[in-house]
Amino acid sequence: MQIYDVSVPLSAATPTYPSDPGIEIKQWRSLANGDAANVSLINFGLHSGTHVDAPAHFIAGGARVDSLPFESLIGEAEVVEVAGDVRAIDENFVAANCVRGSQRILFKTRNSAFWNDTRAGFRVDYTYIEPDAARRLVELGIKLVGIDYLSVEQFQSEKFATHHTLLSSGVVILEGLDLREIPGGSYELICLPLKIAGGSGDGAPARVILRRL
Repeated sequence: MQIYDVSVPLSAATPTYPSDPGIEIKQWRSLANGDAANVSLINFGLHSGTHVDAPAHFIAGGARVDSLPFESLIGEAEVVEVAGDVRAIDENFVAANCVRGSQRILFKTRNSAFWNDTRAGFRVDYTYIEPDAARRLVELGIKLVGIDYLSVEQFQSEKFATHHTLLSSGVVILEGLDLREIPGGSYELICLPLKIAGGSGDGAPARVILRRL
């Protein structure tokens, strides 16, 4: 059975959302300097690279990332391919393409190609999910929604309606996927965010794999 790693590597070159901290990885201890072991230090925002948004990200008193149910994070998922000329996933697209019964939807868009060259930094022209599409996904009973860039929301949104719609209904948001090598179809999703108990519980980086069903 083929296993696909759809996680984005974390490094200083990995783009981050403009308002978030950059990624810094430093040597804390080093064998080369005579220390007993190599130990690295990493400083980054919890919404860096491939990561999960918990309800607490936008909703006061919402569920924290360390309490998200495995039933949402692990199970059958449908990778839905979105044409390269689509800049916004709307309700009509969801109605026409998300009808196969999976409770986890991963959108493969033109965004995945952005991971081919990260030297240009953050791309503001990424494809996103419109609020009306988010409402339709909630109506379909979706437990998890994933996309292949750092936000499901339109860049510079003021109300963050897509996030609020999904998270207020208990839908896990999975952002920053790398779906370049993944054809559309059904897979088993295994998404394991770090079990971070401190802070506001808003999210966590995740190692995400897909296995073809």
